[in-house]
Amino acid sequence: MQATTIALDREGPVAVLTLNRPDKANAMEEAMWHELREAMRHADETPEIRVVVLKGAGRHFTAGIDLAMLEGLAARLRDEDGARSREKLRRLILDLQDTLTAFERCRKPVIAAVHGVCYGGGMDLITACDIRYCSADAKFSVKEIDVGMTADVGTLQRLPRLVGEGMARELAYTGRVVDGAEAQAIGLVNRCFATPEALGEGVMAIAASIAAKSPLAIRGCKEMITYARDHSVADGLNYVATWNAAMLLSGDLQEAGLAAREKRPPGFRD
Repeated sequence: MQATTIALDREGPVAVLTLNRPDKANAMEEAMWHELREAMRHADETPEIRVVVLKGAGRHFTAGIDLAMLEGLAARLRDEDGARSREKLRRLILDLQDTLTAFERCRKPVIAAVHGVCYGGGMDLITACDIRYCSADAKFSVKEIDVGMTADVGTLQRLPRLVGEGMARELAYTGRVVDGAEAQAIGLVNRCFATPEALGEGVMAIAASIAAKSPLAIRGCKEMITYARDHSVADGLNYVATWNAAMLLSGDLQEAGLAAREKRPPGFRD
């Protein structure tokens, strides 16, 4: 795909999606929001891609939404009717939300690998990913409070499910910076690696391990866990029963059994 603010590369079945504005600390300008959504659509529709790794180029993961983008909003939203101006703003916010929800819509697991700063919109971005890892130099902050706004594209909805309501409130109300070690301690990330280099190697190894599993079963796991987050246990059990009634008796199931009997690694189709 053609892009100016991100890079999308393949290492076998693993797609590496890189925020690629290192001279701007990967600040998320308007083009990046559109390109991230397109990248997720591409990953979802490309059978050969089984896992996506999300990272940032240069010294940081991302400084968050580009302030220049925010400053340009006034002219775009201007209307002689105040209600219509506010309607435009609402539609813009919903569109930005949709970009990040695209990471959940993508059937393939998305792993965030965070080094350096991950502020504001970066928090919105990583909380929409399936799994998060970081290096010890990582710094996380729900920065919106420091510019006088309420975070509005996903953090306040997803972060409490990761770190608990009390901690999410503390981070949202104070905007304080969380380092890599604390991020692991509170459950924001699964693991904190010593260096960015170790982070890169470790995350790619994890991605390769996931990519070796049944793609159909992995897609089912993602669907079920995301669904269960927003529904009752009874709803989740009913859904997985329906899902497996359709998907359980698959070629992947047969291949896994055959490979176990023959004492070899299984080979699954995309």
